[in-house]
Amino acid sequence: MENKFRRLPSVDRLMSEDKIRQLLDIYPHELLVDLVRRELEQNRAAIALGTPCTSANEIVDSICAQAEALASTGPRRVINATGVILHTNLGRAPLSEEAIAAMDQASKGYCNLEFDLESGVRGSRNVHVEQLLCQLTGAEAALVVNNNASAVLLALTALAKRREVIVSRGQAVAIGGGFRIPEVMKQSGAKLVEVGTTNITHLRDYEEAISPRTAALLRVHSSNFKIMGFTSSVALEELVELGNRFDLPVFDDLGSGCLLDTTRFGLDPEPTVQQSVSLEASLSFCSGDKLLGGPQAGIIVGKRHLVDKLKKHPLARAMRTDKIRLAGLAATLIPYLKGEALTKIPIWRMISAPLDEVERRATAWAQALGDLAQVTEGESMVGGGSLPGGTLPTRLVAISKEGKKRGQNRAQVLAQILRTQEPPLVGRLSGNILLLDPRSVLPEEDADVLQSLRSAVASLRRN
Repeated sequence: MENKFRRLPSVDRLMSEDKIRQLLDIYPHELLVDLVRRELEQNRAAIALGTPCTSANEIVDSICAQAEALASTGPRRVINATGVILHTNLGRAPLSEEAIAAMDQASKGYCNLEFDLESGVRGSRNVHVEQLLCQLTGAEAALVVNNNASAVLLALTALAKRREVIVSRGQAVAIGGGFRIPEVMKQSGAKLVEVGTTNITHLRDYEEAISPRTAALLRVHSSNFKIMGFTSSVALEELVELGNRFDLPVFDDLGSGCLLDTTRFGLDPEPTVQQSVSLEASLSFCSGDKLLGGPQAGIIVGKRHLVDKLKKHPLARAMRTDKIRLAGLAATLIPYLKGEALTKIPIWRMISAPLDEVERRATAWAQALGDLAQVTEGESMVGGGSLPGGTLPTRLVAISKEGKKRGQNRAQVLAQILRTQEPPLVGRLSGNILLLDPRSVLPEEDADVLQSLRSAVASLRRN
């Protein structure tokens, strides 16, 4: 009986193939040998399961494809035409030109990350953003860590370990796939004490749960869902008054990091960091890459004596952010101080974009698609765990399913073609219709969008 494994080419034979030899000009010999051996091992495993032996040419092509994939790993720029402005899967907030320039500058060589240029002695990395955050929010002190989950975990660990923290049952929330208030509290060593019910919590529920073991009262903003109907919750000012009576700090997890009044744009009111500070929350937590519009960061603002304790805790070093993101965050905060957020911060440019401008751009996109598309009314979402259910009026470019190809409808085929362009253009499929929303795309990206659309149409018709 023939040994099917003998049909597999040897490592030496594969390394002598022209296509692989050409790769030696780009990749180290050891890397290519490793790819060859891995590919052969996978083929041996497949043959053992009864799969026919792959040809030498197919093996070579697979190795070349793997080598090419290694060179293109890492996040790639995409154009977000989904209509979800803060799209978590697409990296949340796009950064401003000023933030990108600041991060680029900080990444070139050395910088004064923890060095005081005036005195010549060691400094603190936090100084690059603390004053800006205090000026913007009115807080006494501020600290920046890796993300909002880190901020909450740090505060609970440093200030409530082995003690109790009271939170409304309706606020024991989950954000995304990994941030769950009960689990974060468990990791911190604090004990969660839930009060009230999912839809109704009264001030007396908190008061009756206070004991000598209570370390803090916690409010968590339901940033990614809404409870409608018969509901009641305790306002932050009431919680602060209760905390003052019992000499307990109040922690306010805001989530989105909003610094502007969202009602100006026809959206529901989102609690701002300034409001949390003015109502005297002891510590307020938020993200840097949501409605604030900057790089990923966890921002803590509040009372100086509490922030100082967090700065000195060993976890603060484990959770600290790097020079590049600090530079980007500082450059993101400055337009807020100057009153330029609507013109400088990309997500606010998108949110505040006039509908007639969005319609004009949608019309130009549709024209690039010819008779494949039409402009329709629609809604854009803020997304990213912010303003649940909040939408903005928009105009959509809609491509219907008509024109079947290879068992797929035209919208699905075009969506795939657009995702494989350079740069990839990502829309959203609603049933059998592909929708492209200009509101979540910056106007300066329109040239790339039009080129992608024309190229995709040509590819669709050619094949």
